[in-house]
Amino acid sequence: MSNVFYRSSKSYPVAVRAGGVFIETQDGRSFLDGSSGALVANIGHGRMSVAQAMADQASRLAFVHGSQFTSDVLETYASRLATFLDLPGYRFWAVSGGSEANESAIKLARQYHVERGEPGRFKVITRVPSYHGASLGALAASGMGARREVYAPLIREDAWPKMPKPDPTLSGEEDAERLRAVLEAAGPESVAAFICEPVVGASDAALAPNAGYHARIAQICREYGVLFVADEVMSGMGRCGAPLAVRLGGDVTPDIVVLGKGLAAGYAPLAGLMTSPEVYGTVMDGSGAFKHGFTYAGHPVSVAAGLSVLDIVEQEDLVQAARERGAQLLAGLEVLKDRHPQVLGVRGQGLLLGVVLGDPATGQRAALLLPDPDGPGDGGG
Repeated sequence: MSNVFYRSSKSYPVAVRAGGVFIETQDGRSFLDGSSGALVANIGHGRMSVAQAMADQASRLAFVHGSQFTSDVLETYASRLATFLDLPGYRFWAVSGGSEANESAIKLARQYHVERGEPGRFKVITRVPSYHGASLGALAASGMGARREVYAPLIREDAWPKMPKPDPTLSGEEDAERLRAVLEAAGPESVAAFICEPVVGASDAALAPNAGYHARIAQICREYGVLFVADEVMSGMGRCGAPLAVRLGGDVTPDIVVLGKGLAAGYAPLAGLMTSPEVYGTVMDGSGAFKHGFTYAGHPVSVAAGLSVLDIVEQEDLVQAARERGAQLLAGLEVLKDRHPQVLGVRGQGLLLGVVLGDPATGQRAALLLPDPDGPGDGGG
């Protein structure tokens, strides 16, 4: 009998090692990791340089608490990350997972407005469908009924106004203008932030808006004094063929960028957010402290893994590789679409691609062929 609390009642193979794109189990089987875990293992399994960097860091400095110390590895990584993402002056807040990172972004947006003397701003506009994590705040921001239902009594619904998902039949600018109506209905003076996934991952098969969408979103947010938060947990760090997917359709710089998954590529728990000098400065020049934190935030060993992964991403030009391999994969999926009428469409960016299945006669999309007993989602952020 196992003492492990499993995600569901199904039986799980016991993984013992992994290398490249394969995971080996205790009974001698080998599994192709066709989705990089939950789009996490972006550099492949078994990269010894990352393991060595983690071991070296653990032997030198394994832990300090972020309320009392920073670390040399965190300082180096934050600087490298800002350069890689082309976010000059932005500050990096490091946590352990995407849910924590989105939770941090939501709380930072709220505190920013309080520090500015606008405590009435507390609402966060999100889209339907969407997925931002499994912790309560991140789940409340998510437009996924199946995951929210059991926890609905704990969620204040009026704090989370919802906007429709991107509509590919509209121009990017026209599509984004729908945010204005949601803002006006919610009461713009009560809205703290708008959060979206630049390329939708877990909730809607790599749905991406048309060019110009995010630039207009940013413009509307500025007009109403609302922070624009880009959830790049799944789409960022090169997965979509650019350091940040939010910039694929135009030049835009969100106020807060949320990162995860590809940061440490599965070698250690690492996620975080990058925030603008304006947001950081407002908090530090006001109360002087972000009223939020976690014990393992900025853990040196996890950060060392992230730094080593970033070395590989840059040295092996994996962002360009994602563009090239993504185009190759998309072309192959288009061939399948032509052969199989049940494939209604293929879409996405880089190596974040989705296949839409359904009835070719009616255009109605199919339900999941193999339902996940955990419900839809990527595995909990």
